Amino acid sequence: MAEHHLTTPITDADVEKLKTGDVVFITGHIYTARDAAHKRLVETLDAGKSLPFDLKGALIYYVGPSPAPPGRPIGSAGPTTSYRMDTYAPRLHSLGLKGTIGKGKRSDEVKAALAEHKAVYLGATGGAGALLSQRITDAKVIAYEDLGPEAIRELTVKDFPLLVINDCHGGELYVKPNLG
Repeated sequence: MAEHHLTTPITDADVEKLKTGDVVFITGHIYTARDAAHKRLVETLDAGKSLPFDLKGALIYYVGPSPAPPGRPIGSAGPTTSYRMDTYAPRLHSLGLKGTIGKGKRSDEVKAALAEHKAVYLGATGGAGALLSQRITDAKVIAYEDLGPEAIRELTVKDFPLLVINDCHGGELYVKPNLG
């Protein structure tokens, strides 16, 4: 397992060097979006309109953060389960999205899109939202404010810690739980 420090926007060359199990630290801008926001993104595309941010080289974090405490840009920001966005992800990858961040397994269609479009699925540690939020230096709503915690935000992150779960080469990290 290698360690990589990447700055957004992410390139094909960045993605191609990532292997399942690698540790990645992201610095720059990432975007938040969950189920309702993904639905609106696709509806926007279907209507022939521009998206609220450029997908090329972007990373989307599947998170609905809690309200920011005094003096902080964001509250707890732990990942949500990714499979709920699986119907939308392949289309977004085809338009230049280089990666998604969440937790849990992805569908075969998403894994195929990662390979076809040189993209990656990164895991954030579930249950560590308060710790992850310490790597977020700024957060601003850029679209769909009416969705509350599920609004699209642009986050500025510094060394945001992630793990490569699915790489663009077909690799997949799966740890079988030890049930006794």
